[in-house]
Amino acid sequence: MTARVENLTLENFENLVVDSNQPVLVDFYADWCAPCRVIGPVVDEFADDHVDLVGVYKVDVDSSPELAARFGVRSIPTLVLFRNGTPVETLVGVVTKGQLNSLVEKPAA
Repeated sequence: MTARVENLTLENFENLVVDSNQPVLVDFYADWCAPCRVIGPVVDEFADDHVDLVGVYKVDVDSSPELAARFGVRSIPTLVLFRNGTPVETLVGVVTKGQLNSLVEKPAA
C-alpha cells in the first residue's frame, strides 16, 4: 500500500469520504483474500496516478465490519466510488487500472 492510500475506520469515514470535495474510491478488502492481494497494487498505482483528482482509501472488512455492512459489501474485493459522500458505482472482484480510470472519468450524474 502506498503512503497515500489510508485505511478508513468508523472514526474517520465521515471526514475523509462524506465530507470530501472530490470523488473517493474505497477498496473493501481483507489481508487473507487472494484476489484482494492481486488488486492491491492496481489500486495503489491508480491512487498514485490520481493524487489531486480522487481520494483513495481502503477498508479492512475484518477490522471494520460495520462499514462493510453499511454499504452491502458481501464479496471482496469490492470497490465503491463515492461522489459528494454518496456511493454511485460499485465494482466487485479483480479489476484493471483501465476499469478504475473509466469509473472515475464517467461524468457525475
